[in-house]
Amino acid sequence: MRKEVISIFVDNQANVLSRVVSLFGRRGFNIDSLTVSATNNPEISRITVVFTGTDQALNQIITQTEKLEVVKEIFPLGKEDSVYRELLLVKIKADKTNRSALREIVDIFRGKIIDLSKESVVIEMTGAPDKIDGFMNMVSCYEIIEMCRTGVTGIKRGLATPSCCQEDAEL
Repeated sequence: MRKEVISIFVDNQANVLSRVVSLFGRRGFNIDSLTVSATNNPEISRITVVFTGTDQALNQIITQTEKLEVVKEIFPLGKEDSVYRELLLVKIKADKTNRSALREIVDIFRGKIIDLSKESVVIEMTGAPDKIDGFMNMVSCYEIIEMCRTGVTGIKRGLATPSCCQEDAEL
């Protein structure tokens, strides 16, 4: 079993996300992370899905998802030829006794303190999922009041562009 990241380009219309997600559920796949975003083509949206599975599972979900009429293109985003990022917002209980230590950790991980009060700090961090996990491990000894993560989004390196997003592509 391994984590897989796939990118799905779909028609930008109502109910597309629910159709794709329900296909995963019907096939027994648990989604670890899901993001949906605009592309440079206003008629196309990008869905990035992270799930745990085998090579056979990856091939099965790609084959099944390709059959949906709203899907324009689908492909895996391999670690070696792709870049992944995630956004974290976390609110941590902080006072004058631990604020400096927290600031040092935030600086080491190249995060930002975006809100400061007498009782807490809100930290913003963007990076690879492993970086976010490492940061969360380092601050786990502090009282985390609230947190949210956007989920993974990714893009292939280099000039390779999905045909559905090329400027001269006919839709």
